[in-house]
Order: sequence, then structure tokens, then C-alpha cells
Amino acid sequence: MSLSDWILGKPLATREAEENKATVWTGIPMLGLDALSSAAYGPEAALTILLPLGAMGLTYAAPILGIIVALLTVLYFSYRQTIHAYPSGGGSYTVASANLGSTAGLFAAAALMIDYVLTVAVGISAGVGALVSAVPQLHSQILPLCLAILALVTVVNLRGVRESGSAFLLPTYLFVLTMLAVIAMGVYKSLAAGGHPVPMELPPALPLSAAAVSPWLLLRSFASGCTAMTGVEAVSNGIQAFKEPRLVRAQQTLTAIVVILAILLLGIAYLCKAYNLGAVDPDSSKYQSIISQLVAAVAGRGTFYYVTLFSVIAVLALSANTGFADFPRLCEKLAADEYLPHFFATRGRRLVYSSGIMILAALCAILLAVFGGITDRLIPLFAVGAFLAFTLSQAGMVAHWRRKRGKGWKISLAVNGLGALSTACALVVILFAKLLEGAWIVVVLIPAFVTLFAMIRRHYVWVNRRIAHPRPIRTIDTREPLVILPVKGWNIISEAAVQFALSISKEVFAIHVTQEEEHGESIKREWHRRVEEPLVKAGKPRVALDVIHSPYRRLTMPILAEVCKLRDQYPDRTIAVIIPELVEQKWYQYPLHNQRANFLKAVLLFRAGRNVVVINVPWYLTERGGGPDCD
Repeated sequence: MSLSDWILGKPLATREAEENKATVWTGIPMLGLDALSSAAYGPEAALTILLPLGAMGLTYAAPILGIIVALLTVLYFSYRQTIHAYPSGGGSYTVASANLGSTAGLFAAAALMIDYVLTVAVGISAGVGALVSAVPQLHSQILPLCLAILALVTVVNLRGVRESGSAFLLPTYLFVLTMLAVIAMGVYKSLAAGGHPVPMELPPALPLSAAAVSPWLLLRSFASGCTAMTGVEAVSNGIQAFKEPRLVRAQQTLTAIVVILAILLLGIAYLCKAYNLGAVDPDSSKYQSIISQLVAAVAGRGTFYYVTLFSVIAVLALSANTGFADFPRLCEKLAADEYLPHFFATRGRRLVYSSGIMILAALCAILLAVFGGITDRLIPLFAVGAFLAFTLSQAGMVAHWRRKRGKGWKISLAVNGLGALSTACALVVILFAKLLEGAWIVVVLIPAFVTLFAMIRRHYVWVNRRIAHPRPIRTIDTREPLVILPVKGWNIISEAAVQFALSISKEVFAIHVTQEEEHGESIKREWHRRVEEPLVKAGKPRVALDVIHSPYRRLTMPILAEVCKLRDQYPDRTIAVIIPELVEQKWYQYPLHNQRANFLKAVLLFRAGRNVVVINVPWYLTERGGGPDCD
């Protein structure tokens, strides 16, 4: 088994695509980790903004999270309709493009792409933050831990859809079960104690109020808490990842994700108030996450505490999987419409869009490095893209129902209209609350992405127009090309190149560029003895060698000049430049050879003209002297 097979798995045939798709059980870990894990950092993000209010801030936390859950419910019903109306997937991009026009679709796509990159970065950084909360000694290793987890999630996703869903089954359901158990125990103890339960471990004392309550502070808290909804659109984007009946499975998966998330958010909001739990300054040496405080208060710091915290850390870190599941699919949709390079639409060895996965991993690595892997530095960038995509998707569905009508269309329109209005209001709040804290970066990037998409599209349209040829092939006489063969000297690689050159043309011109005239004369004498004389004796066309002296040690430009000279001399002939190339046995030997040949090829392709073709003639450097194994 090769190293690539061991790391990524054996290649899958196209016919195996259906059996490698997801069920509801694997769909929840694959597409729901982002939404579910947001219960671990969404409430904390809201409470962190309320820190200046001290203990009084808990009075407002529950209503804020209640409004977020109400908005989540509206989005749930809206996206159920989206799944039914657009079963091909694509989510906000597809809906907005079909109903609001291509520009709106591109804005939705740009917003989603940025949101997925942030989803991965925030999920991983939050997971590492939870780990550091439990093991403070690791605080200095935050960035290396983030990058290691990113590499792990990337490899798992490159192994395929079924692999990524199955790999995350255990941590996902362990997280759900332990968190539901914590909430159930906490609510039971609170009710039994008349709403004032005694914590098994005292949480950090909340500071005294240092600021007055203001609408602006509450709006900022709401904007931060809205990060708890950023993964809701994932299922509508990834419908094609499910087995048949995919619509039913997608809707069931969405229902399960939203119900669990709503229970977690409401439960955490209630218990924070009951147990007097508030956010702790993340830069403090005594930092504890809300989840850590909650589990310790309800169940103490025994085995259950560490099992729960392990599941939280695992799910937070692996919540990046949602971005890895949907980002490549969105790139595929854009590439199919020629808004991204075509290679994004090509499936890799494991039937996943490998190019999208690798690009996402690279972007997230850069983002984590720039922000040091600190969640609080990334949160201000979060949610803007998601809520813009939400709004465009729901507005698109309103236009869809107005155009389509049919049975029950007014109710459907009302649901999506409410969704569009709610998410638009939330987007305005998020923009105003987070703009100066870093959201301006997203506001700048979204139009930049849209401009890039439009430029790529214009390029493809221009190319398609230039290469379009609706006429039948012209039946003209074709002549063999004139061949130019650059050689370094006489060796077995040159011999293979000469033999190939003579197989395609009787007019072959060999050239050698040298810095020293004496060395050039020596090469010319050897060439005459070993090449020209044997060919003439065998009745073959003569291949003369022209030695070019290059006093400034240039190699590429003298060859280009000879090619252009021959091209201008024979404007009606094809000029074939044959470049001999040594192919190494080991990949790590590649940098040791062929660099000048690769540069020459690039220069010829860009500067020599359309009637010049470049042909590589490989010679394989193997122990047997033959070619590489084909299996």
C-alpha cells in the first residue's frame, strides 16, 4: 500500500458515489457540528459583552438568547422550504441566483465562503480554547494546536464523505448526550431547590457592575450571541451529500440539529442565571469557559466533568468539518457556472472536491496564524457573512413563491418573508455592533470576492468566444513540423530526443548554448562523430548542431531568439521545440533537475507565438532503465 493510499484511502470509482453518501446519523456530525458546537461559544460570546454589567448582566442574557432561539426557529422553517424547493443544493447561492439575479447570487456565495472559512477557524480556536481552559499549561501552544487539528480535519475530509461523517460520530453524540445530561440534571436541581440550586463547585465570583445598561450594549451582546446560528444553512447547501431519499434525510437532519441546538441554548441560558454563571475575561490567567463552569457547578469536577469537557473540546475542534463539507460544494457550484477555475468542479480520488478542501485549509491556516488562534479575536468577523447569506436566501425564496404560487404559496411566502425580515434586522444590528471591532474586514472582502468572481467569469466568456468554432474541420494539407532540439550535450537523454524528433520530421535543427567557445567546438565535434555521421551512413536525415555563444551566460533568450527566427522565416509551418527531460525515481529528487527546462518551456509558451508547440521527451531514471510502473 502506497503512502497516499494509507493516508487518504484507496481511490473510489464514480459508481461508488451513492453508497458513500450520508444518512441522517452521519449527516448530523458531517453538517451539524458547526451549529451544535456553537452552543459552547455563542452564549459565552453574548455574556462576554455583558461583563461590564457584572451579575446584573445575567438578567438580560436569558431574554437575548431567547430571541436568538426564536430567530433560529424562523430560520428552521424557512430552510425546510428551501430544501424542498431547491433539492440540488447550493443553498443561498442557488436560491439568490435563481430569483434575485446573478449579482445577488455572487454576494451570497462570497458571504458563505467567508463564513465557512471563519467557521473552521473559530471552531478550531474555540476547541483549543476549551482545552487550554482545562489544561492551562498548554496556553503557549495555542497556535500549534490549532494548526495540528486543522491538518487532522483536512486529512479526514480528503478521505471522503462517509469517512468524515463516521469519524466524528462518537464525539458528536457524546457531546449531545453529556450536554443534555448536564442540562437535565441542572434543571432538576434548580427546580428542586426552588430556583436557587447549590453549585457543587463554586463558579468565579462575578464583578460588581461597572457600567449602566444601555440599548447599545444589549445590541452588541445580541450580535455576538448570533454566532450560535451560523451553521443552520449547512444542510440546505449539502443536500447532494445524502443518500436517497435525500430530501427527506436532509429535512430530518435539519430538524434534529435545530431541536438539539435550541434545547442547549435555552438550557444554558436558564442554568447560567440559576447558578450565577458569567463570562470570565479570556485574557485572564483564571479564565474558565461557561461550559466548564456549568458542568463543574452541576456535576462537580469528577470523571463526568472531564468526559463532558473532552466531548466539548472534540466537537468544537471538529466543528470545522461543516465548513469542509460545504465550502468545496459551493466552490463546485461556482466553478460549474464559471465563476471559479474549473478544477474546483473536479472530484478527487475519494469522490470529494479535493481542490476546495485544500484551498479552505490554506485560508484557515493563514487566518489562524494572523489572529494567533484566539477565538475572541475572530468572533467580531463572524456572523456577518452568514446573516447576509440568510437574508439573500430568504428574500430569494419570497421571490420564488411570488413567481411560482400554487397550493399554500401564501403561507410559504409569509414564512420566508418573516425569515428575510428577521435576518435582515439581525444583520443590521451585527454590522453596527461589530463594524469597528473587525467586521469591516468582511464588509470589504465580500465585494472583493464578487469582483473576483465576475472577472473570472468574464475571462471564461472571452476565451469561449475566441475558441468557438462551429464549422466542420478544414480539410487542408498538413505538413510535418520544423523541429528545434535544444541539447546540453551528447548523452542517452539526447539520443531519445533525437530519435523522437526524427520520427515526426525530416527537418531537425539541434542547438547548443555555451558560455565558452572552446567548449562549444568540443561539443560540436562530438556531435558530428556520434550523431551526424551515423545518421548519414544509415540513410537518415542529417541533424546538424548549431552552437550559440552566450557571453552573458543566458540560456533561455538565445533559444527563444532562434525559435522566433525560424518562425519568421517559415510563417506557414509549425515549429516544434523538443525539450528533453529527465524524470527522477523519487519525488524529492525533482528540485535537482529540469529547472532550466521548465523555465524554457514557460518562456516559449508565453512568448514564442501560436504556431510554436513545445514537446517534452522524458527519460526515466530507473534502475531498470525503463519507464515507471503503471499500477
